Amino acid sequence: MCIFCKIANKEIPADIIYEDDLIMAFKDVHPIAPVHVLIIPKKHIESINDITDQDEQMIGHMFTVAKKIAKDLQTAEKGYKLLFRVGEWGGQEVQHIHLHLIGGAKLYEEIRPI
Repeated sequence: MCIFCKIANKEIPADIIYEDDLIMAFKDVHPIAPVHVLIIPKKHIESINDITDQDEQMIGHMFTVAKKIAKDLQTAEKGYKLLFRVGEWGGQEVQHIHLHLIGGAKLYEEIRPI
């Protein structure tokens, strides 16, 4: 069982800030900004490449909850970043889809040509 499934099943602790029947959101243990929340489905799905048509509503729900959390954490007005990492080259470290909500500071990301 992956670490995010263990968090969803409450087998290991996390700083949970949102939970419903489909998803859970908790603070990242290694934040890269003042606000860094991970939003995960409770259902184990390894990556965006593995979602199905049946997951469409749940994926959309993740974005709706991200919007609510950004507002609750007072980062919505100035802006924030939402990020899915997919696969090894995309930087995905945990093989369970998770939406990063990152904010609380001015964010830059430089992408350099190969």
